[in-house]
Amino acid sequence: MRTDALGPQDPLAGRRILVGISGSIAAVKLPLVVSALAKRGAEVRCVLTPSAEQLVSAVALASLSRHRCFLDADQWSPTAARPLHVELAEWAELVLLAPLSATSLGRWVHGLGDSLLASILLATEAPVVAAAAMNTAMWASPGVLSNWQRLQSFERVLPLGPAEGLLACDRQGTGRMAEPELLLLALESLATWGWRRDWQGRRLLVTAGPTREWLDPARTISNPSTGRMGVLLAQAARLRGAEVQLLHGPLQVEPAWLEGLECQRIDTGAELQQQLRLRQPGVEAIAMAAAVADHRPAAPQPQKLDKQALADQLAVGWEAVPDLLQELVQRRPQGQRILGFAAHSGDVLPQAQAKFARKGCDLLFANPIDQPGAGFAAGGNQGWLLGPGDTVEAIAAQPKLAVAHRLLTALAGLLPASGGQG
Repeated sequence: MRTDALGPQDPLAGRRILVGISGSIAAVKLPLVVSALAKRGAEVRCVLTPSAEQLVSAVALASLSRHRCFLDADQWSPTAARPLHVELAEWAELVLLAPLSATSLGRWVHGLGDSLLASILLATEAPVVAAAAMNTAMWASPGVLSNWQRLQSFERVLPLGPAEGLLACDRQGTGRMAEPELLLLALESLATWGWRRDWQGRRLLVTAGPTREWLDPARTISNPSTGRMGVLLAQAARLRGAEVQLLHGPLQVEPAWLEGLECQRIDTGAELQQQLRLRQPGVEAIAMAAAVADHRPAAPQPQKLDKQALADQLAVGWEAVPDLLQELVQRRPQGQRILGFAAHSGDVLPQAQAKFARKGCDLLFANPIDQPGAGFAAGGNQGWLLGPGDTVEAIAAQPKLAVAHRLLTALAGLLPASGGQG
């Protein structure tokens, strides 16, 4: 997993983060998370339930966090001036509860404080990322599902349900805890935006990554887009409650960032065009972040060309790829809102304003690709957000996840009011 920080603007740097670990075999993944948080400059404190003590080493967590690991036996001390659970609850700015077992979930939603971690959850006013993990049959049991549903209404809680996969108990099904990379992303989202699920009940379609146009079976024309901006936009929307469909070309992102999204891989502009036509009627908003190739061969060759034949092919026979953003605008249903993207170099804003006038989309985010720390493959981005009434908002350099949240807020502001949590 990646453990690199996002520079001086890393939203987790300097934050006080409490990591609560309960009794699921997924606890063995948490040392990776604790190590990554420490490397990103966070202050980390760990708490283990008695069951979790059997699965992960308190000594290892103490070493990785650079601070002692707290156990149930530490909760009450005749020499402590304040109860430990109150002290830790008030110390934390963010809480990561992972894995959240069936037992710890039940204690939490029913207000039981019979352990150190359970008492902390009742006493803390910090926002919490809660990542469930358990056996498939346990997850499907009525009591657990009822408790999980009840948790959805808790303020300051960002719940991450389990994913499907092969579990440690050899069951294939739902129950696998979100991967460490997604836990870190959820914490970053919590630090950047908060726990509010203002996209609850909304359907969003996002495109990401490059398209490729084939010259022959061995060669393509494409661009260096990694898909990072579009994928983070999709995941940020999911964390804010949206039902998200993601159409993407070849990606260079953490695979865990795709968890919880309805993903459809595409390759060419024609494939993307087909999927957009199919899916557009069923969503309330579209974010067109894919970097679509501008031209394609009129007649791709079925056999690999030699060098001279390739040179001859490149000199003739090109056609423009249809303007997919403009097509979306022309056939959109009433009330649908569309966010476009424009990657430029040089004097970006005038180019973006001209593009915005041509396309007719509701919002257009224009970003420079020739500035350090922005554009393709970078962890950050910057640019201008163009909107209704010729409004222009400058967006300063910041992590791409923060930019994603800013764009989602602007897009949500153009949609009718929903019943999401605010």
